[in-house]
Amino acid sequence: MIDPTVPVRVARPSRDLAAAERFYVDGLGLSVLWRTTERVPGEHDLLMVGPPGAAWHFELTHDPERPLEPTPTVDDLFVVYLGEPADESLIDRLIAVGGTRVPAHNPYWDEHGVTITDPDGYRLVLCSRTWS
Repeated sequence: MIDPTVPVRVARPSRDLAAAERFYVDGLGLSVLWRTTERVPGEHDLLMVGPPGAAWHFELTHDPERPLEPTPTVDDLFVVYLGEPADESLIDRLIAVGGTRVPAHNPYWDEHGVTITDPDGYRLVLCSRTWS
């Protein structure tokens, strides 16, 4: 069995790390935990975001030498369990930094939250329920 406190990293490609940073940091309120600061030939550019001290973070990658086109589906979700309805100012901020509010593929998420696509087309769900 995996220890429930083990650190977790979720990694995925991004077309534009600056746009992803605006969405997840300026919009959602996560912190930049680490990023590449200079271009190193043969290596990916990286942006890691998350809550400081948490046992998880997002790693967003971009390889300018061999770029990958993100291929999100309507069921690729990053769900944040807020425990209350998402504040409209948070939704407005996410839209202002490049997000788009969309109906969820699974109606459960419309019933219990708000779905917003990030600049790469991946879906963020702000869920009003708690994780239990």
